[in-house]
Amino acid sequence: MHHFLAFLTDALQNQQDWVCFYVFIFLACVAPRLGDRIFRPIERIGSRFALRKKLAIFSVSTAAILLRVAFLRIDPVPVPLIHDEFSYLLAADTFAHWRLTNPTHPMWVFFETFHVLQHPTYASKYPPAQGMVLALGQHLGNPWIGVLLSVGLMCGAILWMLQGWMPARWALLGGTLVLLRFAVFNDWVEGYWGGAVAAIGGALVVGALPRIWRTARPQYAVCMGIGAAILANSRPVEGFIFFATVVVALALWLWKRSAAARPRLFGAIVAPVAAVLLVCVVFMGYYNWRVTKNPLLPPYIAYERAYNPRPEFIWQSPRPNPVYNNPQFDNYYNVWAPAQFGGDWDDIVTGAEEKVKEFFNFFVNKELGVCLLGLLWVWRDRRVRFLGAQFLVCFAGLLAVVWFWPHYAAPLLATIFALLVQSLRHVRKLRVRGWTVGIGLSRAVVLISLSSLVTQALNAAPVPYAINGNSEPRYLVEFQLAAMPGEQLVIVRYSPKHDPTNEWVYNRADIDDAKVVWAREIPGLDIHPLLDYFRGRTVWLAQPDVDPKKLIPYSPPRPTPSAVAATP
Repeated sequence: MHHFLAFLTDALQNQQDWVCFYVFIFLACVAPRLGDRIFRPIERIGSRFALRKKLAIFSVSTAAILLRVAFLRIDPVPVPLIHDEFSYLLAADTFAHWRLTNPTHPMWVFFETFHVLQHPTYASKYPPAQGMVLALGQHLGNPWIGVLLSVGLMCGAILWMLQGWMPARWALLGGTLVLLRFAVFNDWVEGYWGGAVAAIGGALVVGALPRIWRTARPQYAVCMGIGAAILANSRPVEGFIFFATVVVALALWLWKRSAAARPRLFGAIVAPVAAVLLVCVVFMGYYNWRVTKNPLLPPYIAYERAYNPRPEFIWQSPRPNPVYNNPQFDNYYNVWAPAQFGGDWDDIVTGAEEKVKEFFNFFVNKELGVCLLGLLWVWRDRRVRFLGAQFLVCFAGLLAVVWFWPHYAAPLLATIFALLVQSLRHVRKLRVRGWTVGIGLSRAVVLISLSSLVTQALNAAPVPYAINGNSEPRYLVEFQLAAMPGEQLVIVRYSPKHDPTNEWVYNRADIDDAKVVWAREIPGLDIHPLLDYFRGRTVWLAQPDVDPKKLIPYSPPRPTPSAVAATP
């Protein structure tokens, strides 16, 4: 029933959105000056306010946070839904306890789960930046507060970047469009696996570039270095490609300076960036050493070597299959994953088409699609030629990766909006037989974005948790157990036909002191050592593949001789 209601809601919402889109575009074309008495004063006030750049940045950041908070009644704090989010939350809980990692648990084989290292330490496989932001939120009361703050900072950082590339009034418009599209009803603010953090890093890097070109001040070099460090600790591969384009642009700029000026520029620009990156490299090496016992081995690579035989890039071949301790891992990596990407040419082409479609729907869609009318002029625009080249290089890098989620492209967000706003500047000048169609279209972009936000708000249903077929029952079970007296142990029993994307076994950083501990029942492995270890806890059985989903007291099977021999 939930799925039907969700489908119906989406269909109605899409229909309303498209009706608004066509109405605004039609009015923009036939009556572009309609509403001049309202729009002109707003545009004048906005232009004057935009000149107060620092205040504009603070206002956009604050407005993004307050706008999302205002919708909490109909769109509550999200619940983690997928593997990656639980892994990031483990990192957050680890950092919130002022640790970089956790010791391997004696009963680790029962806690083994996706995207989490168990050896040589117990930690998330992901880079630490997103986990640190979530840890800040956890200290403030809830990890999602960290998500909310990062989205607000992202909107402000992108406005700062746009101020470096274009007039202040257009930069403010771009910051407002980012706010409307990403601050509410967006995956980046509705989940825990990131996006905003890497977008902040990208905005700092590419926003510092034009300021360095104009002033060569060390503080902008430091900003660039900080942005690069954020990228290295959030989206390392995509961030490396992104930053490499900036390094090339800086090198060409330095090469064109006079020989006498280069030593001064090197000290003012290159040295600060290198100093910040040196600190970043030292931290990353130390973090790797604490987690994997090897400063040159990131946790992500360690996890992939241990568990994942599937290729990361489209030209790679599968690696030899590891020996898994439970059937869910084998099903995920050797059945489900190959079904998503087989590796032949048809899969590569189909995957590229899906990436382009998903990229467009997430970052542009109909709300900002009108801006694309100005791309023909943007490609000839020297002011943003570097941004266009950077986009093409980075997007090619995204196509080379097997998997794609929109937050993989997060470093590019500021660049994307700079190109969209610059395109919109050209659209605004568009005239058809003396008819100022461009003015109407530029205003329609804002109205369409506003109407989309209103439509989503009207169709949002007040629910106490995020509706998701996979994670809704787990959340309800955990909520139920948290309200019970004493400590609980949940044994999760999966059926042979279990969907491996529906994982229930995730735990906190300090498993022994957790109110609720989740463990998997593994066929052929004696579970009595786990039960003995957690003696004193109430033990429950959870069966995600059995309806109705309810907890029942756990009765362990009798150990067989082979199971006893396999006990860890």
